[in-house]
Amino acid sequence: MEHIIAKLLQNFEEGKMTRRQLIQSLALAATAASATSAVPAAAADSHVVKTAYLNHVGYQVADYAKSRDWYADLFGMKVALDDGKKANLAVGESLVIFHNRQSPNTPIIDHICFTIADWDKDKSVRGAVAAELKRRGLEVQSSANSLDIKDPDGFRIQLGGKDQ
Repeated sequence: MEHIIAKLLQNFEEGKMTRRQLIQSLALAATAASATSAVPAAAADSHVVKTAYLNHVGYQVADYAKSRDWYADLFGMKVALDDGKKANLAVGESLVIFHNRQSPNTPIIDHICFTIADWDKDKSVRGAVAAELKRRGLEVQSSANSLDIKDPDGFRIQLGGKDQ
């Protein structure tokens, strides 16, 4: 966590991000830290699922392009990807991803994604993480690039490498 905060402050001091982006990134980092600090001490010692940083937060919105433009304009976020179906906006090293929701329900944050240390370097990490999650009684959904679990409140947590 200290490394993330130091990097954010360095980026701000070097003019690579605005004050607003700094505050937003610190808020995201604090949210991620509070989520991981809720893990029991015994679990924290296992280091099987070592979170490297907050990868992205995914939003389901009525019109992804409208949300993309609003966030980019108001907060100065850079559009990292727009494939015509979704847009990834950079917040420091993290992303906010907007995609159109499937139903007319209220817009939601549909998931949060954590990048797991060494996921992209060591192919055995994915299996070790999946095994540890299952050992803890969690239902694990697997996709091509990541694993999905539900937190105690039913929120979707995606775990994977840097590129999702």
